[in-house]
Amino acid sequence: MNSQLNDPAGISSGSNSTPRFSVLIVNYNGGSYIQEALASLAKQTRRDFEVILVDNASTDGSLDGLDTRHLPAFTLLRESENHGYAGGMNLAAARAQGDWLVGLNPDAVAAADWLEKIANGISRHQRAKMFASAQLALEAPDTLDGAGDAYLIIGMPWRGGFGRPASELPAEGECFSPCGAGGVFERETFLKHGGFDERFFCFCEDVDLGFRLRLAGETCILLPDAVIHHVGGGISGRSSDFSIYHGFRNRIWTYAKNMPSVIFWLTLPAHIGLSGYLLIRGAMTGRFKQAWRGMRDGATGAVSMRRSGRELRRNRRVGLWALARTMAWNPFRMSTHRVHVREGVPETPVNGSSASEAR
Repeated sequence: MNSQLNDPAGISSGSNSTPRFSVLIVNYNGGSYIQEALASLAKQTRRDFEVILVDNASTDGSLDGLDTRHLPAFTLLRESENHGYAGGMNLAAARAQGDWLVGLNPDAVAAADWLEKIANGISRHQRAKMFASAQLALEAPDTLDGAGDAYLIIGMPWRGGFGRPASELPAEGECFSPCGAGGVFERETFLKHGGFDERFFCFCEDVDLGFRLRLAGETCILLPDAVIHHVGGGISGRSSDFSIYHGFRNRIWTYAKNMPSVIFWLTLPAHIGLSGYLLIRGAMTGRFKQAWRGMRDGATGAVSMRRSGRELRRNRRVGLWALARTMAWNPFRMSTHRVHVREGVPETPVNGSSASEAR
């Protein structure tokens, strides 16, 4: 039975049983993409999940006539303001009941066995608290959209494998952090560490959270068989003023907030130099104004960001060398968007059970 109940926080429908997964979607003027995302979830081979959709005050009618009849459980949170991706995900996480939070961008569709493959990965790697999905380009499935987020040790993140041939998708292994388009976090761990930093609004908020969890001693596993198809920048625009500004600003904030002092001071000159190069490149491509504003605001807020991350850096539970090994050291790897995954991470089955058996 799929009856709908109105409550002060939103609209809920579907099963009352506790789900294993909470799939969280944040929409803002997502057009027809959002229905395609929901339709892909309706086809999942695993049914122990709920979907929570946060709408950030869309004005394009993208919520009109949504078909959610075939979802096990569905909650719609209609917001009167735009909280950004970070704020929207935190709102959804606060309502979630699942053991695991699974992000899905509204401009992405999931393979039918996506949640099943995630569950199998969780069983193989019991100690891991975050996982990354494999992302293929929606309109060109032979092209990678991402294989986890990578991080250059001088403070530059990138989506591993973006735009490269799908044949370069690596085997299961450790990446720096999940891309938010299909990122998976244990709910308890996500909430314990404060979720996404809402000051970021969107862009790099996933890298920031992954970095914080890294400092807390957590690891991230790329699951190459847990596949989504994603339109990178399908809603915000891949090279829009909005994305360039937030990308420049939030990249600086992530670095200033999270990088341990020894590495920070050693790499700061290189970070400034590469930032200057990217600013010049922005000028050559007609995007100087947005890039400059983002860099200016990033530098202006860097001191307060550094202070806000002081306690976590001081109490980090990972050694400097172990942390540095999770990052890329070759800047050409970033410039060519290559995948950065350390393959061969040991499996940790639950109580000797089969590694392919989902918990």
